[in-house]
Amino acid sequence: MVKDYKVITLCGSTRFKDEFYKVQKDLTLKGNIVISVGLFGHSGDSEVWENMDEGTLTKTKEMLDDMHKRKIDMCDEIFVINVNGYIGDSTKSEIEYAKKEGKKVNYLEAIEE
Repeated sequence: MVKDYKVITLCGSTRFKDEFYKVQKDLTLKGNIVISVGLFGHSGDSEVWENMDEGTLTKTKEMLDDMHKRKIDMCDEIFVINVNGYIGDSTKSEIEYAKKEGKKVNYLEAIEE
């Protein structure tokens, strides 16, 4: 038996590591395939950025941002982790991209659109 699972990509600031894990678990237990961030650069994965010169840092950030857009390409919808309403520039860009691509956008905390 093949089930048709919804694929959801998580978006949001990587400073909200605990919330990412909680939402990932919740959505998975509800029968979704969840795609998350590859690392938490703002909360714990600092070794990623250590010893990088400015040019390498910029290229790495650009690569990670592009990879996340490819994750959005693979999903049915995105789920924005907007703790206390916080949505940073990268996440805003991902939301705009998802909407442009016709993806549904859900939020952890309700927002006024």
